Amino acid sequence: MSSAPQPQAVRTGTVERRVFGSVSAYTTAYLYTLRNRNGDEVTISNYGATIVSARMPDRSGQLGEVVLGYERLADYLAGRAYLGATVGRYANRIANARFSLNGTEFRLPQNDGAQHLHGGIRGFAHVYWKAWPLNEDSDCSLRLRYLSRDGEEGYPGNVTVYVTFSLNADRQLTIEYQARSDQDTIINLTNHSYFNLRGSGDILDHELMLAADCFTPVDANLIPTGEIRPVNGTPFDFRRPTPIGARIDCVNQQLLLAGGYDHNWVLKPSADNALCHAADLYEPVSGRHLAVWTTEPGIQFYSANKLDEPAGRHATHYRHRHGLCLETQHYPDSPNHPSFPSTVLRAGSTFRSTTIYKFSAS
Repeated sequence: MSSAPQPQAVRTGTVERRVFGSVSAYTTAYLYTLRNRNGDEVTISNYGATIVSARMPDRSGQLGEVVLGYERLADYLAGRAYLGATVGRYANRIANARFSLNGTEFRLPQNDGAQHLHGGIRGFAHVYWKAWPLNEDSDCSLRLRYLSRDGEEGYPGNVTVYVTFSLNADRQLTIEYQARSDQDTIINLTNHSYFNLRGSGDILDHELMLAADCFTPVDANLIPTGEIRPVNGTPFDFRRPTPIGARIDCVNQQLLLAGGYDHNWVLKPSADNALCHAADLYEPVSGRHLAVWTTEPGIQFYSANKLDEPAGRHATHYRHRHGLCLETQHYPDSPNHPSFPSTVLRAGSTFRSTTIYKFSAS
């Protein structure tokens, strides 16, 4: 297993801003392009704190897109696939759209059948964030802030959330999350980028490694049952690099329930909230490689089983399994499973989480 990514010692790039679009005189979406000294680029919008584009080199040095995205703001406004978005307050699902905290039951919007998904009707993915570049010594960085008010989407507490994206010369895209609340609440944040390291077509030939001995099985509503199940001897064993398409269509109850992979893998904990190596992804045609490091206890691998977005970049119709998500997170429905790692954020405390996506090619 490779060692954790290390920061660079010198300033490596720039942040450029341009207008993406407006829906009124008071709301403007911008695109911020982080460009390192190698010319690699990651573009982020303040609408949804969204990764709109990431251009990384293949084995021949040719830059190409490695995430799915739209070209127009209007398509992000209308889209419901969460392409590249920051999702919260609670990423993933909450059963029956309700949870209890300190003896009080909170009811949330039902936006996935009877369940609550990715923070609700708007969540963090469909709001405008305040954004500003940072003058960091080592990276080109962008920080975004959003105030989620008490009662928004049914959640308690005024919560101030910061998300910072940093790109360095070693092709490390670091995402750092912070949140504080004036009341006890719950929080679970992630980024919902769909990766395709070849840039087009399906992702079935991508080779995936997940550093997890167990996963959390789901019921028919894709809600965890509460069981922590070993991956050994199942199609969920990605402890060694395995083509995603090798077992995705196996006759397996869990695969049938989700139409493929849409599950949380239980990562091996690190001491003192340190980064752990969660995943490796490799695409053999382009030679591109993606390593994922995180402080989170879980990672949701979603094989885009329900993806159907006709307005993709360059008039591309993003279809079934044309991308994959590696969402670092706490477990789905944790507020309703006391045995799962807690997602409670106490008033006055600070939530912190870091994920690094490191790109390379060979």
